[in-house]
Amino acid sequence: MTRRQTVMGQPEEIPPLLVDILLASLTALAMAGRIETACRLAGQACAALRQSSPAAWRAFNVFLHRFAPQIPEP
Repeated sequence: MTRRQTVMGQPEEIPPLLVDILLASLTALAMAGRIETACRLAGQACAALRQSSPAAWRAFNVFLHRFAPQIPEP
């Protein structure tokens, strides 16, 4: 059993409030000029949540689509 599964074998539900808090933190990071860092972290969240929590994955994916185009060119 993976750490993301309950005893019944179903993925654990990610509390929506936790997703909101994390997204607010990433937004604050992006607004402070750390857009690339915020997007990297959001991408990691997407990868971690894709199979186990589609709703949470979608929220982080929306964040990426909003902020990724704003990453400055190197």
